[in-house]
Amino acid sequence: MAPARTKPDRRLPVLAATATLVVGLGVVPAAATGGGPDATGGPSAAAPAKSPVAVGYGGAVASVDPDASAAGVEVLRKGGNAVDAAVATAAALGVTEPYSAGVGGGGYFVHYDAKRHRVSTIDGRERAPLSAGEDLFLENGKPLPPADAYTSGLAVGTPGTPATWDSALRAWGTRSLAQVLKPAERLARSGFTVDETFRQQTADNQSRFKDFPATAALYLPGGRPPAVGSTLKNPDLARTYERLGRSGIGAFYQGDIGRDVVRTVRKPPVAPGSGRVARPGDLTERDLRAYRAKAQAPTRTSYRGLDLYGMAPSSSGGTSVAEAVNILERGNLGELSEKTYLHRYIEASRVAFADRNRWVGDAAHENVPTAALTSQRFADARACLITDTKALTSPLAPGDPRHPVPCGERGRPAPTPYEGESTTHLTVADKWGNVVAYTLTIEQTGGSGITVPGRGFLLNNELTDFNFVPVTPGVHDPNLPGPGKRPRSSMSPTIVLDHGRPAFALGSPGGATIITTVLQTLLNHVDRGMPLVEAIAAPRASQRNAAATELEPALWNSPSRGKLEALGHVFKENREIGAATGVQRLPDGRWVAAAEKSRRGGGSAMVVRPSGQPPTR
Repeated sequence: MAPARTKPDRRLPVLAATATLVVGLGVVPAAATGGGPDATGGPSAAAPAKSPVAVGYGGAVASVDPDASAAGVEVLRKGGNAVDAAVATAAALGVTEPYSAGVGGGGYFVHYDAKRHRVSTIDGRERAPLSAGEDLFLENGKPLPPADAYTSGLAVGTPGTPATWDSALRAWGTRSLAQVLKPAERLARSGFTVDETFRQQTADNQSRFKDFPATAALYLPGGRPPAVGSTLKNPDLARTYERLGRSGIGAFYQGDIGRDVVRTVRKPPVAPGSGRVARPGDLTERDLRAYRAKAQAPTRTSYRGLDLYGMAPSSSGGTSVAEAVNILERGNLGELSEKTYLHRYIEASRVAFADRNRWVGDAAHENVPTAALTSQRFADARACLITDTKALTSPLAPGDPRHPVPCGERGRPAPTPYEGESTTHLTVADKWGNVVAYTLTIEQTGGSGITVPGRGFLLNNELTDFNFVPVTPGVHDPNLPGPGKRPRSSMSPTIVLDHGRPAFALGSPGGATIITTVLQTLLNHVDRGMPLVEAIAAPRASQRNAAATELEPALWNSPSRGKLEALGHVFKENREIGAATGVQRLPDGRWVAAAEKSRRGGGSAMVVRPSGQPPTR
């Protein structure tokens, strides 16, 4: 899809400012950029060092994990492109971040083709069984308790990750699936070093992990969470990757791996005497055979002279980010006080979520007004609700994007349901200028908690992203379960172009907070002039048409909170929101890879050939 230029170029000189920052700076240590002996993704004496930012040539990878980023850099260094490296990084995250991603889950893949100057996307979201109805999570006419639904076969959707990898490699890759899985296969076999985040995530899930023998054997060695600094190996996953590389994804969707998945979903292997009631699901081999990763056009809007591309439904990320920036387009956020800037950002998020909750679902099953939701006309009609003197009150009623009326509302509010926050995002660029933003997940931390015996991966609980019952009684809900339907997502992998060339790309995990994290990071970078790594590190607020806006501690404890409360805002504290990564192209051809400084223990930014690194503050 060729970039559109429908609005005047009012872009701030962020790229030039960032370029100035990196001139003459020190060289990044080799291990921090994938340049040392530990960066191959294979056995090593120590894990690659973590760095939140790296600058250089030959391509860049940013993820939450240094072993995963190193796997991507290895592929780039051997001549692979951004798509090859993205799949390699994702596969490695299936080893080191198994509670967030893996072949038992799904995700969304956004790709910029440098040769064609075109952005394309793959919807690799999980699907409900073909037998599923709107009553999927009802028992005796009442919705199941969430905890009972999460840890069950009922929650498992047909995984989309293997099909996403295969589709991306076939469309744009230069390496085979077997080649790009090799670093992760070696990593699974040799093991990775357990950090505090992994140990704590395991401890948080111990009560349910222990009830599934295959999960307990893998993640509770000796009956306890693995110690920080210990090595965790996953030989079963290594064999699964080797099998996929040798036989292709047919082994998953039509073969022995898939049969094991179906068997596990239909009869969850609960430990005898545990007392755990894990409801069976109705996934079948027919569901696996019928699954296809869906190639589709991205969402697109322009902002400050830049073109923003994101995921169309079944994700609500692209439409919601687009609506929010369109609402904010009229004001110069860079000249505002922090109070007014945050106020407008919060209010735009509130409005976008009110509309998202009412209108967005799986477009293959629902009549989603995607073009209208991302139009400037609709945003202008909604923007008039926002003033600088008083906060709106949630839940806010939606507007009608098909027939916009200034300050108009349509019907009753639709609250924002809970979405699991354990997702991961990676961002990759190569020396040719191709870019990938890829968000993948198994839903909540640890997914369903059920490991496929002998296969080494956890199954997702993505179907709990459906609304169990209509969120607004008497109003059509586009996110109810249905046969073969994809649950709505908030994943927001985003690629930003400047006159058809990559400017930057970003994304984040975090359930419904993904949308606000991506939006706020984008505004920090474009409007507030922050270097990308600082835009990611800045304290976050998240408003999702809820009674209270969530604030990270730095904002909770800041003077801005009191000033915003005087406008009528209500807040609650959230220790940590999201864990973003991004890449940015500098005018001189270098790439910046950027990740978190501290969230989730800090992220990992690497480049193929380092040239320097901006100082951190």
